[in-house]
Amino acid sequence: MNAKIVLLPGDGIGPEVVNEARLVLDAVAKLFGHTFEYSTHLLGGCAIDATGTALPEATLKACQASHAVLLGAVGGPKWDDPQAKVRPEQGLLAIRKGLGLYANLRPVKVIPSLAKLSPLKPERLAGVDFIVIRELTGGLYFGQPKGRTKTATGEQAVDTLIYTDVEIRRIVRLGFQIARCRRKQLTSIDKANVLESSRLWRQIAIEVSKEFPDVKLDHQLVDSAAMRLITHAAQFDVIVTENMFGDILTDEAAVLAGSLGLLPSASLGEGKLGLYEPIHGSAPDIAGKGIANPTGTILSAAMLLRHSLGLEAEARAIEAAVSAAIDEGCHTGDLGAAKPINTSQMGDAVRARLKR
Repeated sequence: MNAKIVLLPGDGIGPEVVNEARLVLDAVAKLFGHTFEYSTHLLGGCAIDATGTALPEATLKACQASHAVLLGAVGGPKWDDPQAKVRPEQGLLAIRKGLGLYANLRPVKVIPSLAKLSPLKPERLAGVDFIVIRELTGGLYFGQPKGRTKTATGEQAVDTLIYTDVEIRRIVRLGFQIARCRRKQLTSIDKANVLESSRLWRQIAIEVSKEFPDVKLDHQLVDSAAMRLITHAAQFDVIVTENMFGDILTDEAAVLAGSLGLLPSASLGEGKLGLYEPIHGSAPDIAGKGIANPTGTILSAAMLLRHSLGLEAEARAIEAAVSAAIDEGCHTGDLGAAKPINTSQMGDAVRARLKR
């Protein structure tokens, strides 16, 4: 296969972890006989510094013309003024919109040898292996009207939660499709006892479920789901939910794995083009020190191979290599190692364990 991959290293530790993931992709290409062509572009704070905008037009055009996009991280103290008109995070929202990405996938799988890193008891973590699918384009983050007004009694702020049946149907259908390829369990999370938008969400989920009689549909209110993620996380297979609920629950779920540095994500749209990134931030406090954990980015590259390029065997090879490296004691500092290895050594450890 020949594929064009855009690299968006971004800010902070982004360039360090993206480089290791690219080297893993190169190793996969050599092992399986593929050709990956890369181009590197600006996004986030570095783009603001260079062009005055968080998403330059050249970056968006390159991404639209590619097969897949691999992102590091954006943001940092340099651009962390909440009153600033241009912020790095605007680049993320803009590129999702520009690429038509509406679904964020975050797999959470506990590696048994790292269970001790989680604040939960080991018995709570046994068998935890699920994926959260978060809707990206609707809800409170995008609804209008939005803003502040002065009233006779003071200042008032308004955010509007809007969802259409089309937005709900497409994300729920994706959830069923992914669940059908896993353990055939889909949990739809809403707040249907209070919110009208959630009542529409639940109605559509039930309608779509008729297309997938082989998948069991379960409904959970978001507050009880937040509790179950801590008490009975192994019961989940695929979770689908709206934008803000997903934003909160995925950060909660990340605690189960023991380190943000371990977890990948994918943002997908109607076609094969996707945006892949680790869930951690730019970690400016360790940027340039060569100690960041590249695992989340490497596993994001595996998701890139699976979802955008259709290379399932290659994706599994990366995931197996990561698990083998960690099980054999290759740990960066965030994994609690007495003698941690550095970023490039972790990348080397994964590459050394790649097998067809």
